[in-house]
Amino acid sequence: MKIIWSPLAVERTSEIAQYITIDNPSAAIAWVEKVFEKVDLLKSSPEMGREVPEISRKEIREIIFGNYRIIYRIEKTRISILTIRHGKQILPVDEILETN
Repeated sequence: MKIIWSPLAVERTSEIAQYITIDNPSAAIAWVEKVFEKVDLLKSSPEMGREVPEISRKEIREIIFGNYRIIYRIEKTRISILTIRHGKQILPVDEILETN
């Protein structure tokens, strides 16, 4: 399966990396690399994540990576990475559903 990153997911990943960079630039680079490694696992196991509780739709799932939720949608021929959020942040459901 092909993996596509939404503009929102790219933006959130960049924001998080910039925040980490303030204290530790090398940790920020490592964090981004590990995020991409984790997401890459979805190619062979797209259903490895759980359904997002706030949305309750089988095709919208999340994998937990440290303190972050990587939220994605399984489609016929691809997986769309919708966003990445800190686990303590409220997930704006309308933001996720707008990417349909």
